[in-house]
Amino acid sequence: LKKEVCLYYHIGECLGYCDKSINIDQKEIDNMKKEIITFLKGDSSVIVEKLKQDMLKASNDLNYEKALELKEMLNDINITLSKQKMDLNKNSNFDLFAYTYENNYLSVQVFFIREGLLFGRHKSIFTYVGDVVDSMQEYIIKFYEKMDMIPKEIVLSSELNNDLLKEYLNTNLISPKKGKIKKLLELGESNAKILLNEKYESLKKSEDERINAINDLKALLKVDNVSRIEAFDNSHLFGTFYVGGMVTFIDFLPRKDLYRKYKISLDVKDDLSAMKEVIYRRYFRILMEEDLKPDLIIVDGGQLQVKVAKQIIDSLNLNIKVIGLKKDDKHRTSIIVNDNLEEINIKNNSNLFLFLSKIQDEVHNYAISYHRSIKSKGTLSSLLDLVDGIGDKRRKKLLKKFGSLKKMKEATIEELELILSKDVANNLYNYLKNIDKN
Repeated sequence: LKKEVCLYYHIGECLGYCDKSINIDQKEIDNMKKEIITFLKGDSSVIVEKLKQDMLKASNDLNYEKALELKEMLNDINITLSKQKMDLNKNSNFDLFAYTYENNYLSVQVFFIREGLLFGRHKSIFTYVGDVVDSMQEYIIKFYEKMDMIPKEIVLSSELNNDLLKEYLNTNLISPKKGKIKKLLELGESNAKILLNEKYESLKKSEDERINAINDLKALLKVDNVSRIEAFDNSHLFGTFYVGGMVTFIDFLPRKDLYRKYKISLDVKDDLSAMKEVIYRRYFRILMEEDLKPDLIIVDGGQLQVKVAKQIIDSLNLNIKVIGLKKDDKHRTSIIVNDNLEEINIKNNSNLFLFLSKIQDEVHNYAISYHRSIKSKGTLSSLLDLVDGIGDKRRKKLLKKFGSLKKMKEATIEELELILSKDVANNLYNYLKNIDKN
């Protein structure tokens, strides 16, 4: 479809790029690019002069409304550029790094000065371990690893200006003791401090919300401690080939190093059986290895899921609270089912609701990511990970014999039985035939 030119084209404010039938002189395009680049570098003289001429023409043509609009545009340009001015020499071109730190948080403010103007800025805040000067120097080095070029001069505080940093960056490092650049460095430090304070306020609010949610859950379940929480969910392909996922939260904070994935037996054909197997394997191992047990187990679902999980925990003689998170008609978590199979409503605007929903989303995503990663890799080795009974030796034999997923899919059960037992060969055959349906 042909696109109509806009109003700006008709009033001479646009060249009409959207209409391919309009031939635009390349010189005109180059001039416009030059004007834009010059303005972005801080030189407004060309644009200002052009606007003045247009304003004078509009006034002579008695188009006072247009003239007023252009005058306001000139004022906006002057205000914008005056805010950028640092009162520096026009030849000043450097990057400036300012920072402040407190309680293992490092706040950094970077100014990019070009031709005496503030051309841009970058801010960052992160946790650090060890010496703050070493952390800051490492930050600067990594900062320029992502850049195409390093400026001829970098301004920073004196404690950062050392031979190692200078040698690595191969540029001039400046640490002003007084003057305008020193004031600019102090301004950067002040901005970094403001950023750090804002971060603290955000962290404090988040911390308060988390503590309130923990207290609400303890009161709701009538327990003294719910520090360590383990949550479970499972996922499957076309109603079979289940996998389970477990995530661990301590004081409502995720501990990804304690997450676990489970490949479930091929004869499992439903969610409850999958949950039984995963819960049993997890907590039987805790008994055998005398590992830390959680204060609370969360399962996805209502009374049936809680009942099944509780049966497994009781059979192992473990005293661990179990709850289920039940969804409403809109598929939103709204009810806690406790281990007495009682339903407890939770407000969807409460801190507890938000944290429990986060856990539920996390374990759900973690469980299905196993299947997704296997399918996305698309390799025989990764796909075979789902099939119970196929270990390293059988996997290698299958890969050696068939070599590709296509050839394995085309294989008969009899051909698979040359390497696998009858049951495993049959399961693998059905798995490969159905894998593209999910």
